[in-house]
Parts: sequence; structure tokens; C-alpha cells
Amino acid sequence: MSTLRFDALKTSMNRTPVKYDVDINRSSIYGSNVFDIHKMQNFLAKTTYKKLLETINKNHTIQRDIADQIAVAMKEWAISKDATHYTHWFQPLTGSTAEKHDAFFEITNSGQGIEQFEGKQLVQQEPDASSFPNGGIRNTFEARGYTAWDPTSPAFIFGSTLCIPTVFVAYTGEALDYKTPLLRALNAVDSSATLVARYFDKNVRKVSASLGWEQEYFLIDKSLAISRPDIELTGRTLLGHSSAKGQQLDDHYFGTIPTRALNFMRDLEMESVLLGIPVKTRHNEVAPNQFELAPIYEEANLAVDHNSLLMDLMKKVAERHHFKVLFHEKPFAGVNGSGKHNNWSLKTDQGVNLLAPGKTPMSNLQFLTFFINTIKAVCDNEELLRASIASASNDHRLGANEAPPAIMSVFIGAQLTKVLGELEGVTKGKLSPEEKTDLKLNVVGKIPEILLDNTDRNRTSPFAFTGNKFEFRAVGSMANCANPMTVLNSIVAKQLIEFKAETDELIDKKGLKKDEAIFNILREYIKKSKAILFEGNGYGESWKKEAKKRGLSNNKNTPNALKVKIDPKTIELYKCLNVMNKIEIEARYEIELEEYIHRIQIEGRVLGDIARNHIIPTAVKYQNILINNVRGLKDIYGKEFNKYASEQLILISDISKYIEAINSEVTNMTDERKKANIIEESTKKAQAYCNKVKPLFDKIRYSCDKLELLIDDELWPLAKYRELLFTT
Repeated sequence: MSTLRFDALKTSMNRTPVKYDVDINRSSIYGSNVFDIHKMQNFLAKTTYKKLLETINKNHTIQRDIADQIAVAMKEWAISKDATHYTHWFQPLTGSTAEKHDAFFEITNSGQGIEQFEGKQLVQQEPDASSFPNGGIRNTFEARGYTAWDPTSPAFIFGSTLCIPTVFVAYTGEALDYKTPLLRALNAVDSSATLVARYFDKNVRKVSASLGWEQEYFLIDKSLAISRPDIELTGRTLLGHSSAKGQQLDDHYFGTIPTRALNFMRDLEMESVLLGIPVKTRHNEVAPNQFELAPIYEEANLAVDHNSLLMDLMKKVAERHHFKVLFHEKPFAGVNGSGKHNNWSLKTDQGVNLLAPGKTPMSNLQFLTFFINTIKAVCDNEELLRASIASASNDHRLGANEAPPAIMSVFIGAQLTKVLGELEGVTKGKLSPEEKTDLKLNVVGKIPEILLDNTDRNRTSPFAFTGNKFEFRAVGSMANCANPMTVLNSIVAKQLIEFKAETDELIDKKGLKKDEAIFNILREYIKKSKAILFEGNGYGESWKKEAKKRGLSNNKNTPNALKVKIDPKTIELYKCLNVMNKIEIEARYEIELEEYIHRIQIEGRVLGDIARNHIIPTAVKYQNILINNVRGLKDIYGKEFNKYASEQLILISDISKYIEAINSEVTNMTDERKKANIIEESTKKAQAYCNKVKPLFDKIRYSCDKLELLIDDELWPLAKYRELLFTT
């Protein structure tokens, strides 16, 4: 066994487990490191606190004098918690979070040191924007960018730093982050959903989108991960033969959590609770060393912030437990990859979930209104929804018999399919008294009873209704939830605006009663949305053919999926909702293409390095051992040595064959990469990397994995799958 691999295994096996006392009562420490509204109330004057709440609830601009008072209170609280620095914590278009720490420390005119933090420092900072992705919005020499406080997401203390959630915009005002478009989309869905909700309850003043994400991940021993350059540099294994035992026995899924992993989870959960992240569920996932964490659902903006914060936190806690946490959607071939299911719903300020049926026909009609409008929004924008979860890493997972396919569809279950079928038969125009009674009592009125037994799920559906919410299952584990949530809330907002206009027209111009108008509009929506509804096996070849007949897209790779992002229809959608302008949209398209190119480029370089500098030298070394063995046999047996050395000779020949194949394919890959690199137009460049460079990875891997089976285990330089997946 190679020295590095041996040392890694030895370190892992001899690791002293981290022990913890019985968990503290979590409710007693929940949010201790968060400057939430309860702490604000204790630290702020009543008038200041009231104005801050108005700013949060009504999206008002914060006044300077109020900001100064809040800043002082925030500083005093932070210092009482031993914080020494503050930072504007934001989410640039890199896929990770960003921060620049400044000390509270200042020097007065008299030369004395003081702790200081003012409103201007709370509300705005000016980080260097030149090295963040901008998609051509800013030139490199135009480095100025601004972060601005988002008061709807509370500040928190991470380590010894006060972190203030912010948006990040260019000097010219364009959004350079994930949060800004999300906030605009949430504002749009609030506005449109509130108007529709008032058909059913005049007291509704606000509608909030809720989000519950389910974070899947792998835990790998850090020492073993270090022995794998591919894991360290790309987040996944670019080669490696499958273990004899993988997930085929289904013995890991929901099994007893390994002690070392459980200690990591306990530590992580306690840290999360202190930061106000309401973690709730933990369990083993399908693949060995794969796990899942899920929280209580929250308002979408806060939930997105908490997921981004959690991913940072997981990496830090993993370090303490000598783990490396892998968020890549497909870190290991042959076993399940990881997703981040986004559970989405809409909730009024009256505490009503608009996607949950009620006890009366009226509340059920409200449910059907938002339920059917969401389905139609997905149907009309399925390609854009697919684009929202496109990435080089998620391409490995979608449709891989473990995750939803790249074809978007909506699963609603047999019972609700029947309900929609009955609603489709509603008479166009005014309803007779008998039709009204039948609809309200026999169709709409029975929905709560129906949903009690409507608990079936379809794991192959990318967008499924699960009782009182929609579950967007196709989101990847590495993704920032803001991207798919911006799209989903935007398309639903646009759809609800159209629904309101059509309904009002039937009421005002056709003289229909409100219920009749709603039934008529929903009837037409059901007919127009049939193409997106699918209850069967999303993996089957028959569904691909059927989806094509229905006119649904099947964009299997990221370059193809992203094209819709700059379609005139998409630009108009975001423009009319004030979510993004054309410059911001086109910039994001360029950024996502560039990220795709760079990820494939890095993987190609790493794979070529491992193949030629690790695998081939090891193969040659072992081959020389075999050659010396054959020579020894010849010395002993003379002319009859072939009788005793035939297997070694075959092995020597096979090794030569795979070495030659690796060298040849690495050369081909390098040549294709060079051709792709001189292409200036980003769309064509991404296509070249997708169609010319990436396919060669599998050919190189095939020969490397064959050599892994042939070469002496003691010589193999890389930690093997059986070690990576079964060492905890």
C-alpha cells in the first residue's frame, strides 16, 4: 500500500472519537447568537423598534437616525457576546458566501482607542467587486461595489465576528448576488398572492413564501480525502473502481447513525441552534457515508441565508471531527448522489397555508386556486425551472436512477388528478344551482378527506405536491437555494397577476359571481396545463417519448438548459416583475456558462495529472515487478517458463494496453481542451467542453479503473472506494 494511503488509513483507524455530554435543551439556547427582533426589542427604544418593524414588514428604506440607533444597540449586544469584528455577509455569484472583517476598534482625535460602530457602517460597505463574477457588468478596473443591509434577515455572531446579511450590487446598481433578485421575486409574489388571497379573506395584508430545504451530503475521513487530489480540487472522485459492496443491500438508509458521524451531527446541530438555524431532522441517506439534515420551514429569504450559513458551518465543524464534507451532487460513481429538495409554499399573515386545504368549500377553493395556478406557472415555464437547477455537478445526478430526470413534470397524486378532472367539466359561463351544489359539496368540499389518504410520493418527479406544499426535488446539493426560489416565486407571481386580471374581467364585464369566475378560469388552466402533469416513472424511455409529444423540453446538459435564461420571454418576465433587468439577466447567463467551463476545465486538468503522474507510474512500477518475476521464472524453468509465467505475461500485456489507452486519451483530451480554450464566444466554448472534452473523462477513467483491479493493492496510490465509503 502506498505510504500516503497507508498513513491515511492508519490515522483514520487510530482516531480518538470526540465525546459529548448529553445535549442541552435546545429551546433554551435557540438563537442565542442572533440579534433577532426579541433582542432588538430589549436593546432599542420603543419608537426605534416600531420603525424597524415597519421597515421589515413594509419594505421601507431605513432612516439614517434609526440606523445609528440600531448600530449602537447591535454593537453593544455583539461586544457583550465577545465579538471583536463585524462584516457584511453576502452571497456573490460564486456559489459561496463572502465577508470582509473590520474591527469595532477606532482611534479618536485625542489618540485614544474606542469601540465604535455607526449607522453608515451598518447600512452600507464598499468591498472590492473586481474579482467577483459580474458577467461583463463591470470592467476589472471599475472595482467599486456596495453591500447594503437586509434588515429582514437578522445579524448573527459567527466565531468572534458580527455578521450582517446584505445584498451586493455594482456601483451602477445592478445586482451582483443571489439575494437581491430573490428579495425582488419574494416581493412580487407577496404583492400578487395577497390580491388573490383577498378573494377569500379581506383581512390578508401580506403573503410570504416559505421554504424547507433538505440538505444531503457525504462525510469522508479527512486523511483519506487528502490522499485524493480529485476530491480536494473538484469535490468528487474522477476515477475509482466501485466497491464490491455499495448500497445494494440498502442497509445504510435510515440505519443506525455511526457514532463518529453522530458526534459530528450533535456538534453541528448545537452550533446551528445558537445561530437560529432550526435544524430538526437527521438520518442516514441511501449511499454509504451519505446523510441528510433538514430544518423546520422558514420564510424563504431567511431559509436561503440559513442554508448558505449551514454549509459554511458544516465545513468548519467537519474540520473539528477530522471529516471532509462533500456537497457535490455526484462525488462517487455507482452510488446515489446528493440533492437539496426545496419544499415551497405560500402563507398569509393570518397564518393560513395557501397550499393546504381547509375545512370548508371556500377554503378549499382558495387551495385549488393557488394549487392550479402554481401548476400552470410550472407548465408555462418548465424550461426556465430546469435552467434554475443547471450546473456541471448536477448534470451527473439528474436522471441517474436516483434523482428526477431533466424533464420537468408535476406529480399531484391520483386523487387530486381526479379532482382536476371533475373541475375540468365545469360549464363555461354561469353555473346552474345544481352545478354549484355539486362542485362545492361533492368535489371541492371533500378535498380534506381526500388528502388524508393522498400520501403517495413519486421519487422520479422533479416537482411534486406532497400534501400542503410543492417539493422541488431536482435542486442539487451544492446549489444556492436562491436561484430556484427566484425562478419559482417569479413565475408564480406572474401567473397570479394574470389570473387576477382574467377573473376580474369575468366579474366586471361578464357579470359572473366571484366563485363562478374562479371556477371558469381554473377550468381553462387545467386544460392548458395537462402537458406538465405526469404520475408515472420519470426514468422510463416511454416518458421521454411522451414528453417530446407533449412539447416538454429535455435539456440534459447545462449549456443547453441555460439558453432559456436569455430568451425574450424570460427577459420580459423578470422585467415586468422588477426582479432583474436585461443587463443582470445576461450577466448571470455569462457567469453560469463561465462557471460550467471552468469546472470541466479543472476536472480535465486534475484527471490528466492523476492519470499520468499517479496511475501510470504505479502501473509501470508494478509491471516491472512482474517482468522481473518472469525473468526469474525463465532462469529457473528455462524453455518451459511459458508454462509457469503465462498469467504474468497476460497481465503485463493488459497493463501495457491500459497505459497506452490512458496516454492516448489524455492527449486527446488535452488537445480538445486547447481547441475549446481558443473559442471566444462563451456559448460555443461551453458546448465544446460539454461535447468534446467531457466525454473523454469516462474513457480515461475506464482504463484507470481497470488498472486498479490489476495492480497490487500495496502499490495503489489513491484511497479506494471501499475505504472512502466505509471508513467512519
